[in-house]
Amino acid sequence: IGTVLEAEKVLKSKKLLKLTVDIGKEKRNLVAGVAEFYKPDELIGKQIVIVANLKPVTIMRIESNGMLLAASKGKKLTVLSVDREIDPGSVVS
Repeated sequence: IGTVLEAEKVLKSKKLLKLTVDIGKEKRNLVAGVAEFYKPDELIGKQIVIVANLKPVTIMRIESNGMLLAASKGKKLTVLSVDREIDPGSVVS
């Protein structure tokens, strides 16, 4: 579980947001294709489900160190989050 500390639109992209996420032992940047569904300020403070054990990738010249999980159907998308506060870095099991 990661807590979103910062969120901003990626320049020259309609779909991407850059998120800074606290995962307990460290902070990571994630690039996520959710800008058509969320404004940056809607994600700040939200505790989201992320995959943290991926190799870093560079997207639009930004290093992304993980991936958020989301569910979609048709033109709807929702970022997976927890229903009550829990420590950042908690493991989904």
